Amino acid sequence: MKRVNCLYRVSTLGQVDVTKDDIPMQKIACHEFAERQGWVITEEYTEKGVSGSKVHADKRDAIQQLKQNALNKEFDILLVFMFDRIGRIDDETPFVVEWFVEQGIEVWSVQEGEQRFDNHVDKLMNYIRFWQAAGESAKTSERIRTRMRQLVEEGIFAKGVVPFGYKLVKRGRLNKKGFEVRDLVINEEEALYVRRIFDMTVFKNMGTHVIAQLLNDEGVRTHNGKPLYVTYIKGILTRKIYCGYIEAGGVSSPKLEELSIISEELWNRAQEIVHQRERNYADRRTISIRTQSESLLSGNIFCAHCGRRLVYTSFDKNYERKDGGITPYRIRRYQCASRTWKRGECSGSASYKADRVDEVVLAVVKDVFSRITDVPETTAVETKLKTQLSEAKAVQKKQAMQLEKLGRQQEKLQLEIASSLTGDSIYTADDLAIALRTLKSKMIEAEMKLEEANQVVEKGKQAAEAVIPMYNRFVSWANTFDEMSVLEKRAVISELISRIEVGKGYEINITLNIDYEQFCDSWNAVAV
Repeated sequence: MKRVNCLYRVSTLGQVDVTKDDIPMQKIACHEFAERQGWVITEEYTEKGVSGSKVHADKRDAIQQLKQNALNKEFDILLVFMFDRIGRIDDETPFVVEWFVEQGIEVWSVQEGEQRFDNHVDKLMNYIRFWQAAGESAKTSERIRTRMRQLVEEGIFAKGVVPFGYKLVKRGRLNKKGFEVRDLVINEEEALYVRRIFDMTVFKNMGTHVIAQLLNDEGVRTHNGKPLYVTYIKGILTRKIYCGYIEAGGVSSPKLEELSIISEELWNRAQEIVHQRERNYADRRTISIRTQSESLLSGNIFCAHCGRRLVYTSFDKNYERKDGGITPYRIRRYQCASRTWKRGECSGSASYKADRVDEVVLAVVKDVFSRITDVPETTAVETKLKTQLSEAKAVQKKQAMQLEKLGRQQEKLQLEIASSLTGDSIYTADDLAIALRTLKSKMIEAEMKLEEANQVVEKGKQAAEAVIPMYNRFVSWANTFDEMSVLEKRAVISELISRIEVGKGYEINITLNIDYEQFCDSWNAVAV
C-alpha cells in the first residue's frame, strides 16, 4: 500500500472555512481520492494564509518538510487537491514538482491526475500548467485591486485595520451575495483622543513621543489593547481618513462628512509640522525638533552672519546677595555653532541673551496682532482678492474688449460679403473668405484667453474664501496669546514667522510667513 503525504493551502485566512477552495474541502477530497486508489495517508501539511504566487518554496515550511521526507524515503505520493496548491510561481513551481518526481515521488492532483515526466511533452505541459496558474493569480490580484479602488471611490471602507477613532457597525448595507456587511463609523470615545492628538501637535507644539507618553499615562490603548507608540501617533497624524477621505490603492474617496473627525485645514497644518520634523527637511525647518524645550524661538532663529540655525542653551547659577543669602537664577542663550563650537566661519557674536531676543520678537508679534485685528474680516478678504486677482482681471477685461472689437469687425465683414454676392464690393470672394477665416481664428484665440482668465479669477475667489478661517485663527491668537503656555506661543510664532535672524548689536530681522503677510500693508521684514 502506497504511503501518501498531503498538502493543503489557502492564500488568505478568510478561505480556511468559508470559500469553495477552503481547507476542509481540500482535505475531504484528498481522503476520498486516496481511499479509492487504495493508498494510505501518513502525513498532512496545512498552509493557511500563504500566497502561492508571492511566497517562494524555500520560505514555506510545509514544502521544506515534504522535501526532507522525500529525501528520507518516508512517503511515495504527494497528493494535492489541485497542482496550484503546490505554488503559482511560473519560473519555480514546475521545477519543484519535477524535483519530487526525480526523488521517486509520484505527484498527484485530485482534479488533474498524475504529473509525469516521461517525455518532452510532459515537461512542456507541466510548465504551461503553472504558467497559466501564475497568470490567473495575476488576473485575480488585479481584479481584487480594481474592486478595492472602486469601493474606495464609492466611499466604502473595504480593507485593512480599522483606524483608531473608528469602528465597524452594521447599517443595513448588503453585499452582492445578499449578506449584511459592516460600515465604518466614528467611535466618539476614541475620536476625542484623535482631536487631542492633532490639537497637541498643531497648537501646543508637542512631539509624538510626548503625546504617546501623555496618553499612555491616561490609560489610552489601541484596538488591540496595546500602549500607544511613536509611529502609531505619527500614523494617526498622517492619515487623511480623519478629515473624511478613505484612501487605498492610490485612490481617494470623495469627502465623507460623516467620517470627518477634524477639519481639513487642521489636517494640512499637521502635515506641515510632521514634514518639518523629518531629517531631510532640516534646511527648511522653522519649528523646534526638541518639543520639550523651554525655548520660545527654537527652530526658526538663525545667525544673521553665517546663516546657521542658533542653538538654545540654558544653565542655572546662584547669586549671592549682600545679606549672605543665595538667589538662584537661570541664564538662557541662543548660541551660534559656527562661533561657539568652531563649526564654520562666522563674523557674528558667539551667543545672544535669549530673554532680550524673546522680548523683541514678542513685541513685534503683538504689534502684528494689533495691526491685523484692526482690519475687518471683509477688508482682509478684499485685500487678498485685490493682490491675487488684479493681473487676471486685467487680462479678463482686455480679452472681453478684444472680443467685442472682433465682433464689430465680423459684422462689417458679413455686410461686405453680402455686397460681394451682389457684385457691389471692391473685394473678391476669395479675399473675403481669407479675411473671415483669419477673423474667426483671432476670435477663438481671444475666447480661449478669456476663459483662462475667468478660471483664474474663479480660483482666486475660492482662495480668498480660504482666508477667512486663517483670519479667524489669527484673531483668536491675538485674543489669547498672553495666556498661552510657552509651548503654545512657540507653535504660534513658528507658524506666523518664517525666519528670525539675529546679528551683532542685537539687530533682529523678522520675516513673516507669506500666508499672514497679506494681512499687513507693505509688511515684509522688520529690522529692530
